[in-house]
Amino acid sequence: MTDPEDRTAQSGAPGDGPAAEGAPLGEQGARAALRRCRRIIVKIGSKSLAGDAWDRLAAEVAALRGRAGRSLVIVSSGAIALGVAKLGLRSRPKDMAWLQAAAAAGQSVLMQRYEEAFGKVGLLVAQVLLTHADLADRTRTNNARNALAALLEAGAIPIINENDAVAVEEIKFGDNDQLAAMVTPLCEADLLILLSDVEGLLDREGRRVPLVRSVAREARHLAGASTSGVGTGGMASKVEAARRATLAGSHVVIAGAREPSIVTRILAGEDVGTLFTAVPQRLSARKHWIAYTLRPRGAILVDRGAAEAIGTKNRSVLAVGVLGVRGTFLPGDAVAVFDPEGTEIARGLARMSAGDAARIARKKRDESGDDVVVHRDDLVVLPTE
Repeated sequence: MTDPEDRTAQSGAPGDGPAAEGAPLGEQGARAALRRCRRIIVKIGSKSLAGDAWDRLAAEVAALRGRAGRSLVIVSSGAIALGVAKLGLRSRPKDMAWLQAAAAAGQSVLMQRYEEAFGKVGLLVAQVLLTHADLADRTRTNNARNALAALLEAGAIPIINENDAVAVEEIKFGDNDQLAAMVTPLCEADLLILLSDVEGLLDREGRRVPLVRSVAREARHLAGASTSGVGTGGMASKVEAARRATLAGSHVVIAGAREPSIVTRILAGEDVGTLFTAVPQRLSARKHWIAYTLRPRGAILVDRGAAEAIGTKNRSVLAVGVLGVRGTFLPGDAVAVFDPEGTEIARGLARMSAGDAARIARKKRDESGDDVVVHRDDLVVLPTE
């Protein structure tokens, strides 16, 4: 099930840019690598979009875009917050219909702000509204990839946002940090900047953490939940988005939106924000899509031998190693694979339905040879780091 439109390399290679540095760099070297980034995504949160934020961002983008062939994409929150003000609501509503109404009312205001600010510095902007359903469909994903590439070639700045006016599930479960991580392989970005109301990831003493190489060991335990009534992401969401984007071969920086010239300083290699370094062996865009965009429709429990073969030998999920299945899935649906301890070790695309997988579980290959539940070409082993 190869994808001819998947243009991202399976792993880093010489000449692939900052994601392919080889041996881990020290902090100074990792920061210096940011100077070579050419495709940058900037995500800015609702709470950071206040006052002259649009003008400051536009001025930075205008100054940076003309340097060394750089192109920038913006993932912007703010539609619901602006819609709340436009509709005269006292606070962000909890009712889904009112959330959708606020998003619908705020989208035009949000784009007007971007149009005015970027127009002052001679830049064109283009609105791109996406839902999870768009990104979960491979054909629509590739269409979005091509549209974004055309906009960048035309010299426009794409302004990406979730289509919250119609996307019920995204309002309830998603946020724009995760959207930015999903867009990273779509745009083939080598740097994702997550601008927030804090200066970066903070340690237990409230000090900024300058560099993170392993999210599991160095960052996840420091992330907390959102305390703002405006935004929905919080640091936990940003750290998870950083983990997913680094697996796509992109560096990630979480930094304070209100710091002067913050994007320029990041790209100059200054010690600002928290830098999450890209993994040397990145996932292809297709495998990143399987692992981190698709939502599993079911689960497959495998025995210890199968778990080892999947994790260390890049083997397919075979019926003989399946202990059981959960959920209702069909061929082509995403499924999660768990070891006997209940740890999720992989995600993939099922080759058969849940019923068929359950029927042949624990059975050896028959004459038909139809014992592959998830083929290794459609399977992504989840990293433990």
